[in-house]
Amino acid sequence: MAKELHCRDVGPDCDAVVVAESDEDVLAQVAAHAKDAHGMTDEQIGDPDFVAHVKNQIHDKA
Repeated sequence: MAKELHCRDVGPDCDAVVVAESDEDVLAQVAAHAKDAHGMTDEQIGDPDFVAHVKNQIHDKA
């Protein structure tokens, strides 16, 4: 089953939605989006608290 994450659920007022086949693929797409759209650095994206927060927001696509 596909996985989904709404950027808005992680924090910023953003309508982006990431859909992928696995949590790892979602995380990779979120990292790219966070850099491109929100100017986050690799250090911020790799922060264990941020990663845990993102993982908690990933859910099965309806």
